[in-house]
Amino acid sequence: MNRVRMTLIVLSFACVVCFIFERPAHAYLDMGTGSFFLQVAIASFLGVLVTLKIYWRKLKKRLALIFSRKKDPPDNEV
Repeated sequence: MNRVRMTLIVLSFACVVCFIFERPAHAYLDMGTGSFFLQVAIASFLGVLVTLKIYWRKLKKRLALIFSRKKDPPDNEV
């Protein structure tokens, strides 16, 4: 826990330092930037769909095993 806390403190300090010593960036976003990010989002979504399609049977079997587990039938003691 101590290590996590120390990491958060260091990251917080780094963020504060970055905001204190901020300089103006003489830059602009090109007209094609928005379409590029849109293409990346669409390609990522389609990649996930293709991956699910490829592994659909394996995924289906695993889900069936998870959700179809039934309790053991009780022993009939007569």
